[in-house]
Amino acid sequence: MQPSLRALRYLVAVADTQSLTGAAKRLNVSQPSISEAVAALEREMGIALFLRRHARGVTLTPAGTRVVAEARLLLRHAEDFMHSATSLGEELAGEVSMGCFLTIAPRYLPAILGGFGQGAPRVSIRVEEGDHDEVLAALEAGRTEIALTYDFGLPDGLVVTPVAMLAPVVVLPLRHRLARRGSLGLEELIDEPYLLLDLPHSRDYFHGLFRACGLTPRIGFRSRSQELLRGLVGNGLGWTIQNVQPETPYAIDGSRITSVPLNRRLEPTRLVLAAAPGPASRPAVKALARFVRVAFGDGGIFDPRRVPERAGQAPPNPQ
Repeated sequence: MQPSLRALRYLVAVADTQSLTGAAKRLNVSQPSISEAVAALEREMGIALFLRRHARGVTLTPAGTRVVAEARLLLRHAEDFMHSATSLGEELAGEVSMGCFLTIAPRYLPAILGGFGQGAPRVSIRVEEGDHDEVLAALEAGRTEIALTYDFGLPDGLVVTPVAMLAPVVVLPLRHRLARRGSLGLEELIDEPYLLLDLPHSRDYFHGLFRACGLTPRIGFRSRSQELLRGLVGNGLGWTIQNVQPETPYAIDGSRITSVPLNRRLEPTRLVLAAAPGPASRPAVKALARFVRVAFGDGGIFDPRRVPERAGQAPPNPQ
């Protein structure tokens, strides 16, 4: 017996809500219908998909995690089929679920979502932000189909496309003694408080920059928020290093900051698109991936040599 699309929708809803009751409410069906559908799937497959924990709801088993990821992909393909069948000859349609490293998102996602949406208005994009491990976990679980993240040790089996190399730069208060320098070395700041972006893999990357120079930073503050660190810099509480450079010289609180290149070549971060092989073949996902590649390419909206886009200028066509 082949599982129905309805049963797969029930399965995914239970995984998302971690509750049979929550899934029933989300789908506006009875809880017994959900329970029977999940039990039937488990009987047919001969495996347990969930662990029942009564008061704490349900959690996916390892096998259940893999099955739910495949179920999500099947449901998306079914949606693509329906859109294609009802809109032959028309533009792309459907939904794409996208993951994004949380410090990358504020800088790049607004232009990506806005520009892609102009060229493909019938495609909706759902975004899930997180640190590197969270972004990869969402891909593995099938909650997202494609992700914009750093190449901090990606697992085998993903379709990975490099889109940019981002060099580290120093961020200083506008009135810092070195703010007007054309470039500087980390050793010139080593006695001042360093503000560390304290995310998995990111912290290792930044510590590696200091090790490459034979230095140990004097850490004055740790945070998961790049915007908080920029605000602290703007208020004279230290300095930081970043790879993603906003278009504005202001921190989020309005304080003034500036970026200064390093005077020696240190390891850049590689920005990539990562996707599982199945989702990577979906037309809407392929179109979004192409748009992002063009956006970071020569003459694209994120090309550092390009004058920033003005309102009304046409973005690259995603199709």
